[in-house]
Amino acid sequence: MTPAELARTVLRSVRGAVEEQELSVAVPARIVVQPPPRPGCGDYASNVALQLAQQAGRPAHEVAEILRKRLSGSAGIARVEIAGPGFLNFTLGDGAQVALVREVLARGESYGGPAAGQSRVTAAPATSSATASAAHTATDPATAPAAGPTTAPAGDARAVVVAEALARIDTAAGLGGRRVAGEQPVLTPTPYDLATLVARLGADEARWVLLRPAAQDPVRVPERPVQRESNPRFRVQYAYARARALGRHARELGFGSEPGDVGAPVRGQAADDGSSDGAGSAAQALKSFHTLLATYPSAVESAARLRAPDRVVRHLEATADAFFRWHDVYPPLPVGEQKPLAVHRSRLALAEAGRTVLANGLRLLGISAPEHL
Repeated sequence: MTPAELARTVLRSVRGAVEEQELSVAVPARIVVQPPPRPGCGDYASNVALQLAQQAGRPAHEVAEILRKRLSGSAGIARVEIAGPGFLNFTLGDGAQVALVREVLARGESYGGPAAGQSRVTAAPATSSATASAAHTATDPATAPAAGPTTAPAGDARAVVVAEALARIDTAAGLGGRRVAGEQPVLTPTPYDLATLVARLGADEARWVLLRPAAQDPVRVPERPVQRESNPRFRVQYAYARARALGRHARELGFGSEPGDVGAPVRGQAADDGSSDGAGSAAQALKSFHTLLATYPSAVESAARLRAPDRVVRHLEATADAFFRWHDVYPPLPVGEQKPLAVHRSRLALAEAGRTVLANGLRLLGISAPEHL
């Protein structure tokens, strides 16, 4: 069960409680489900009960209990618990992670947009403003579709790149040529034109530098691009290239991918998350990687809704970091004279799912996904 599926399940439980007069509230248009703020609180959490409590005229904990009873036993949900004043914490059933990998691989380039039957981002008609057509003079037309409006100056490099990215994000989020309701981003401008930045940094680095800050934050332009892991853009592209290399090496060894149980971590290694418990640290690395793959569609949706492509940037950075932490303790390839096993096929499938998310996100930003670095 993905976060989107879980959100729809929670929404159905609210609708059922209203129809059967257990709750007297307006059914919300959408339910927010996200990873809990700290480990040990299940796989996902929702504050829907707190949101409905005032309207229902009942304590949030009481609303949460009504929903908990309805959700307990739902397909894909192993346990529902109430935390604090009324948060719902969900623990998914066995097989949820394998199902996630299957979905990512099955949807491929479309992963990140609305699935069949899933609601889309609410949009409003486009407003007239400057466009970013000048960007095509400094980029590959195949990866830079016509851009939408922005409130930043038309000649500003940031306005050009942000408008292009938002046009692609809108399409991925299911908006087509429509714009999201509300104000367009008011960007802190840069004193550069795009052609100058591309000539100085290269196309990928220039776009990353312009898209990474939040709209109100200034753009910090480096003297030159740094091709090492201290550079988050390089780290994301390197994670993608590494995942591609795993597939090539696996084919050379004569095996392919198949979603399944990734097995136990390599003994004696632990993820670098500050934990003194190697097994617990490795398990957290695996869970974090799965969670970031599962929440990529939410990152795309929020980037479209909030006019904030930097949300996709940050999600890719976190995904790349999680990929490397997971890879180090769950190596997808056999070591030494070891023969390929079922766990290697499963790990390879998970690596391919990570590769899919990284490629899809980079494409939305107009940044290349190189096979080699």
